[in-house]
Amino acid sequence: MNGFLLVNKEKGHSSNSVVQKIKKNFSVNKVGHLGTLDPDAVGLLIIAINRATKFSSYFLNSDKSYFVEIQLGIITDTDDATGNIIKQCDVNCKQDEVRKEIEGFRGLSMQKPPFFSALKHKGKPLYKYARKGVFINKDLRKIEIKKIKNITYKDSICAFEISCSKGTYIRSIARDLGENLGCGGHMLSLKRISQHNFNIKNAFTINKISMNQLIGIDHAFKNFNEINLNESDTKKFVNGVRFTNEELRELWKINLNRIYSDRGAFLGIGEIKMGYLKHKQLV
Repeated sequence: MNGFLLVNKEKGHSSNSVVQKIKKNFSVNKVGHLGTLDPDAVGLLIIAINRATKFSSYFLNSDKSYFVEIQLGIITDTDDATGNIIKQCDVNCKQDEVRKEIEGFRGLSMQKPPFFSALKHKGKPLYKYARKGVFINKDLRKIEIKKIKNITYKDSICAFEISCSKGTYIRSIARDLGENLGCGGHMLSLKRISQHNFNIKNAFTINKISMNQLIGIDHAFKNFNEINLNESDTKKFVNGVRFTNEELRELWKINLNRIYSDRGAFLGIGEIKMGYLKHKQLV
């Protein structure tokens, strides 16, 4: 049992609680998730099972997409609906104005992380300081908003789908949108739609998930080039020997690859440098 499960996380469950429930229900040794969702957020949570946990680092830089609802006119201390209201303002924004400001987030920018986040300061998460009334300003972080679509606006609530790079805080988007419009705002709800090449359409709730839905490790890297080795090169690859052949020299510009043995078994991720192949991560 090695691979990935796609969980449609429901509201009220922490990412860690989902991990622990799967570990208990299916009696597996190693379980991890590939990107935290806050308890109030819902949607796609990718769970790595057993040897798939070795490949978690390959998802750290993966893009994600969300459906978000933002309440204008109300500012909270957490920038989302779980926080305390610290200010309320009248909302006199027109639909075209709201749309223009939302679309303005596209592209590269520097984002200020929320005070309530898991980012560390002196080894302790920011939210632990914030809960005690100590608000730590972290350095601005470079983010990229790649797509924004299906924008709607009604009764001071705007909603849209957003695709973004690693490290993007959607709560900060809500905060900044409210500031740009002059009325404040906070994130009302959040649903993760996709991550890497996985989509919420193929996910199951925690009560309906089973090992029958386990996705093979290599499926997660289907965007990588595939290389099939002969018996001799299979042994070299598994033993960490750097080697080359005519085919590999032709692929020298392709960095990471899915590697299969002479018997068709997925061996792991291989890295090609200057025409030579060596394992990057074995199953």
